[in-house]
Amino acid sequence: MMISRRDDSQREILMRFFRTAPGQYGEGDDFLGIKVPVTRSIVKELRHNVALNDISSLLDSRWHEVRLVGLLILVEEMSAALPRKRDSAETALHKATRREEVARFYLAHARRANNWDLVDLSCEYVLGPYIFITGDYDILIRLAGTNNLWEQRIAIVTTLYFIRQGVLQPTFDICDLLMNHPHDLIHKAMGWMLREAGKRDKEALVRYLDANVGRMPRTTLRYAIERMPESERKAWLKR
Repeated sequence: MMISRRDDSQREILMRFFRTAPGQYGEGDDFLGIKVPVTRSIVKELRHNVALNDISSLLDSRWHEVRLVGLLILVEEMSAALPRKRDSAETALHKATRREEVARFYLAHARRANNWDLVDLSCEYVLGPYIFITGDYDILIRLAGTNNLWEQRIAIVTTLYFIRQGVLQPTFDICDLLMNHPHDLIHKAMGWMLREAGKRDKEALVRYLDANVGRMPRTTLRYAIERMPESERKAWLKR
């Protein structure tokens, strides 16, 4: 289904954009040249007919867009398993079991989300609600403590779900763990999450920056203060 939609001109653009050349973070990733809206339409066609075992095959694909389909199906599966007020006790139990299955499956295959868009389009929606409901924030600590770039990015980007619920501390905790990370993709993700936290509670962000500005990667700081008035941005950058 997807091979037939290959677009070689778009493929070349994506290969450059996602840094797939030797030595770059996306080295070895291969694209069909299919845009995300088309991929999402394929997910709608497939999601009711694909079991978790089948998703393993999608995630093992050489093609970036096929892996994205697998991850987006997991997003849909987690969404369908979220609790609703009118759920019966039986339904609630079934959904809890399903959430566990989907989250554990995602974690077992997390390294197949091996480019930043694959991480960003999936982890918030799969792990975010699962961790928020179960309270098992140690999952993020374990991910942040691995030596895998993509699992580490999952750890910080997943905290966007908690920020949207008004819970900011996990973002600050994971930033603490990743503060000395060498890679720009982590620096940017940390700054992005801090900026989003600041939208919810600017005072909390300022307290965190005040305590950490001296050891924070400059890229992280720039992203974190992006929405502040120019005078405040300049003052932070001088520090």
